Amino acid sequence: MLMTRFESTILQVIPRLDSGGAERTCLEVASAVSRAGGRAIVATAGGRLASEIENAGGEIVLAPVDSKNPAVMMANGAKLTKLINDERIDLIHARSRAPAWSALRAARRTGIPFVTTYHGAYSGGGPVKRLYNSSMLRADRIIANSRFTADRILELNAGTKDRLRVIPRGVDTDLFDPQKVSDDRINHASAGWGLGENPGFKILLPARLTPWKGHETAIEAIHSLKQRSEHKDATGQDTGLTLVFCGGAQGRRDYERRLRAMIDERGVRAMVHMVGECADMPAAYAWADVVLAPSTRPEAFGRVVVEAGAMGKPVIATDHGGARETVIDGETGILVEPGNAEALGLAIDTLRAQPAEARMRIGEIARARASSVYSSAAMCDATLGVYRELLA
Repeated sequence: MLMTRFESTILQVIPRLDSGGAERTCLEVASAVSRAGGRAIVATAGGRLASEIENAGGEIVLAPVDSKNPAVMMANGAKLTKLINDERIDLIHARSRAPAWSALRAARRTGIPFVTTYHGAYSGGGPVKRLYNSSMLRADRIIANSRFTADRILELNAGTKDRLRVIPRGVDTDLFDPQKVSDDRINHASAGWGLGENPGFKILLPARLTPWKGHETAIEAIHSLKQRSEHKDATGQDTGLTLVFCGGAQGRRDYERRLRAMIDERGVRAMVHMVGECADMPAAYAWADVVLAPSTRPEAFGRVVVEAGAMGKPVIATDHGGARETVIDGETGILVEPGNAEALGLAIDTLRAQPAEARMRIGEIARARASSVYSSAAMCDATLGVYRELLA
């Protein structure tokens, strides 16, 4: 909880407000600024979270800040300059590279502090890509959402060290609280998944359908478990195991079709269910016995791990990127080699073989750690601390 007043006007700039870690963090910080007595303005091209920001006391200014067109970016800089002057904004905070160029232009014209947040660890690339990325490095303070992200920033530009702050992504531990999710909510969330009456050991992979999130590795792991399972029915399916992919395709229909074809080819259609988006993610986590985060490339932070931990669930994640910070291997979950289906299957079997009480104890440790280290309240307090540092 915020303990001191904050009466400044903060402008956050983000391409869109649909879904994702950057968008949710923008909402949480806007809400924190408003609760502390400040004024929270968000410039964005729009999105479904815009109304939530307004409900939290923030204000939305619509602008094409999602554009990478240099002419539009320059025009956005002029619009943000006018907005800063008209609304007497004290600080501007950009959460992506394209709008960071516009925000930088406006900050330099008006003399107000400029903050950026790295929600991902951008690769270096060629000279043009490095120049494009450099908008994030030109801020008065640069926030990294994990130590992994911070290390990548320092690899690209060691000169940012004094301006760099590590503030881990937060999770709303009141929203993601197992004590607040009833059986009715769980049943309602899973009612349309087509799982049958006895799904057995329940596994959740919550992620949008994109190749690097590890869905194919998970299918291979389930196939390997089916091959050696002792819980088979007459058709050869493992009746003691159910895996749910919870996440939308977001336009990647070819990849969705590829996954469905792979599920059929491996003969695990009765065990693997693709259910699309879920409106009640705390209930989806509560349904599961274990949660997977098997990304094949390093994630800068990986909110699934912390959300699952907050819900008291063991996590199996890949041993790279932010997961090395958010998972304590053997205590709050299991880390496995990226892309290794055999290792993923073994980890699933290890947790399935444990008594429910043992998994519950793992979940309790994960919940305690999420609440103390990765809460949205701690993230917001630290972010407002950066603002105060610059505005002092």
